Amino acid sequence: MTTLSLHSQSLLRQYLVLTKPRVTQLAVFCAVIGMFLATPGLPDAGRVVAATLGIWLLAAAAFAVNCLIEREIDARMLRTARRATARGTITPLQVLVFSGLLGAAGMLILYHWVNALTMWLTFATFVGYAIIYTMILKPRTPQNIVIGGLSGAMPPALGWAAIADSVPAGAWLLVLIIFIWTPPHFWALALYRNNDYKLAGLPMLPVTHGPQFTRLHILLYSIALFAAAIMPFIVRMSGPLYLVAAVGLSGYFVWRSWELYLHYSDERSRALFRYSIIYLALLFGALLADHWVGLI
Repeated sequence: MTTLSLHSQSLLRQYLVLTKPRVTQLAVFCAVIGMFLATPGLPDAGRVVAATLGIWLLAAAAFAVNCLIEREIDARMLRTARRATARGTITPLQVLVFSGLLGAAGMLILYHWVNALTMWLTFATFVGYAIIYTMILKPRTPQNIVIGGLSGAMPPALGWAAIADSVPAGAWLLVLIIFIWTPPHFWALALYRNNDYKLAGLPMLPVTHGPQFTRLHILLYSIALFAAAIMPFIVRMSGPLYLVAAVGLSGYFVWRSWELYLHYSDERSRALFRYSIIYLALLFGALLADHWVGLI
């Protein structure tokens, strides 16, 4: 393999990292669940593919803009210092062009092969995350992740809109679950990365109010998440299969948060952060499984 091809692969990987692929995958997964829950039967396969691609492209564009805006902050944080924007190996103009191409392609796909509602909702989510959260909220308030969490919670509504051309109460209930899940998810990360956020000068909750206050809020939000997670069963949006999964997954979330509150360690905080990702994927997977069981 030539030096040029190795360099090209390295550059492509750097661009890919800017899209935060793991976070994007989870967001798109939740959007796809919304698509399948939006119809009593199976949704149109072509529309599912087009909506998934369009939402993925706009999410990737938003994350790239986020990396551009936070390049100086990222350079001061151990977790993000290797990003191409932080090291300067990809210029701001290149990131803007990259993000613009991804975003434009995503909007065109959603408009022509899905519907205008999904395009505008996804674009609003892009603006909410890349501009309102990243530029305004994150550097100014410790409640950044609470207020800005609405943008990250939108994927199920985007998926639902793609198939049903509307966003009913059931879709917003899924948004509520992710909205409440977001603070304990990110605060668990912020606890064991506390020094990073101090160096970056970001007013994350552990920095401004201390670890114990943050652990208490993680516990309180996990209890609220338990209540929100069983709401789909209470409103008869899902059945017993989902209820069992929601109670088990959410109960374990509360227990891990309680342990973290009583006996803090970086390892417990890291474990809760990792579990929170698994939790959301399994919870939404249980929603889909329950939906399909109801169709049989």
